[in-house]
Amino acid sequence: MPSLNIQPEDYGLLTDLYQLTMSASYLGEGLDTQIASFELFVRRLPENYGYLIAMGLEQVLDYLEQLSFGSEQLQALRDTGIFAQAPAQFWDTLAVGKFTGEVWAVPEGTAVFAQEPILRVEAPLWQAQLAETYLLNTINYQTLIATKAARMRDMAGPEAKLFEFGTRRAFSPQGALWAARAALAAGMDGTSNVLAAVRLGEKPVGTIAHALIMAFKAQNGSEMAAFEAFHRYFPGAPLLIDTYDPIAAARMLAEYPQPLGGVRIDSGDLAELAGQIQSILPEIPIFASGDLDEWAIAKLSQTPIQGYGIGTKLVTGTPVNGVYKLVEINGTPVMKESSGKTTYPGRKQIFRHSCRGQVSHDVLELVDCPSDGQPLLELAMHQGSRCQPPASLNDIRQRTAMSLASLDPAIRHLNSDRSLSVMIGQNLQELTARIATTKQG
Repeated sequence: MPSLNIQPEDYGLLTDLYQLTMSASYLGEGLDTQIASFELFVRRLPENYGYLIAMGLEQVLDYLEQLSFGSEQLQALRDTGIFAQAPAQFWDTLAVGKFTGEVWAVPEGTAVFAQEPILRVEAPLWQAQLAETYLLNTINYQTLIATKAARMRDMAGPEAKLFEFGTRRAFSPQGALWAARAALAAGMDGTSNVLAAVRLGEKPVGTIAHALIMAFKAQNGSEMAAFEAFHRYFPGAPLLIDTYDPIAAARMLAEYPQPLGGVRIDSGDLAELAGQIQSILPEIPIFASGDLDEWAIAKLSQTPIQGYGIGTKLVTGTPVNGVYKLVEINGTPVMKESSGKTTYPGRKQIFRHSCRGQVSHDVLELVDCPSDGQPLLELAMHQGSRCQPPASLNDIRQRTAMSLASLDPAIRHLNSDRSLSVMIGQNLQELTARIATTKQG
């Protein structure tokens, strides 16, 4: 069975077929070197969301820097038979082609809203087209995770511990690594994914599973035997106490002579159990897990629970349906006019306006028609090379926290029916109307 593990040399083929067939057409018709601008944005926010936290730029830049086609990949493409009529320059271009364009993007950890470009790619048409699939994959997924994590942090408060436990539920091993990174960057305190943690310079976190308790009890006759055995090798580690009776386990641990870093409960009425356990173990931190989301955390935030392990509801949350649309080709602004899917033409910038530390509104305007306010899109890549070193996780965490703090509480509400007002700049309005009128004529 062929391996489906992803390697950087496969990046060229890690795309949808139509990106390659369109690229072949561009090359055959002499359009491939036309400089194109594509913007990635969401048309509308997920239901009950007042904002998104942009994430995934680091993986976008890594992909674009390494995007290429080796001889093995080109042969595999030929072997499909689909490209039998493709022009010869298609193969020549892919064989030596690299990404040579620019990327403008909002920094990771920035709050963004509907219709606002999270990033813009400006590159020769075939390059910008080919990048679409991978860019949407990483930005959509990591933005989903980062937004969920930010909402959970908002509900838990700054003192609670939040741990990402989603690897077994993420959509793939690669997705699990991205989920861990996005969760940490958006404010979570740790991940159970060992590879993600060590690659990111973090310490992995975790407790134990019910299997260890059951195995030791079956062989040695007691739950306490499992606790004692585990602490022989991992002294002071938190213990999972609800395999059988969590209250009975808590009473056993009240007499336990060894230091205990915490207890975890994973089932039952977590609020009620936490209160009972605190009365028995008043000095021991209580952690909760078990299909928790931001709504559950909001309900539990006033209980003695001091930390949360978050898995399924974090890594499989409401999709972020970002799109990647052509907005300019060879200096000519273009727009899509399909019903319900109209796009704004031209290369755009987001100008953020604030008053007394709180964001009041954004203005979406053409890049060559500056507006008041803070421009959010920054040059991240020029001529195929990064413009600055990657931001640290701590820097992105701080940016996420500042972004959240700058938003109206009504926008941060879990069941928000409000979002930030995004105004369309006068020049962008006029350009949109002009293009629409020209097409009608």
